[in-house]
Amino acid sequence: MSRIGKLPIAIPAGVTITVNQDNVVTVKGPKGELTQAVDPIITVSVEDGVCHVTRPNDEKESRAKHGLYRALIHNMVVGVHEGYKKTLELIGVGYRVENQGQILNFSLGYTHPILLQLPKEVKVETKTERNQNPFVYLESADKQLIGQICAKIRSFRMPEPYKGKGIRFEGEVVRRKAGKSAGK
Repeated sequence: MSRIGKLPIAIPAGVTITVNQDNVVTVKGPKGELTQAVDPIITVSVEDGVCHVTRPNDEKESRAKHGLYRALIHNMVVGVHEGYKKTLELIGVGYRVENQGQILNFSLGYTHPILLQLPKEVKVETKTERNQNPFVYLESADKQLIGQICAKIRSFRMPEPYKGKGIRFEGEVVRRKAGKSAGK
């Protein structure tokens, strides 16, 4: 058995899980509602405040999907109950960010500003203080969506190892390199 797949998913108070006949799992909670289509090989059952994910056999495909769908459903339960938060830090001289509603406006040393339209499921907040690095705070119930958005934002200026400039997660450590040594 899959160590992850066989673990039951505890359903906290205020969260409901429904599975329809097309094997689509819907999770509703105080932070929102998420849906996930589950492969027909995998069976999802809900009873007594616990969700179980089972597979019919030990074939390679069903073993792989067993742990996958259990993890996806667990992430949905945590998302609608508590939510996910990510903090990005812009490190570099002149790097700025501001938001107008769901549009982020980045100034990252290019000749033009970079505008990013965020989906309505993501709450965004920016903070810029004097002599401090700007921060972007993202919050959402969907773990996959918030991860994709963070990856997109980081791709504008990846953290580089020579000067340490770029967009990184708060608390992330970037190993620095020495660079070229001076000539004789």
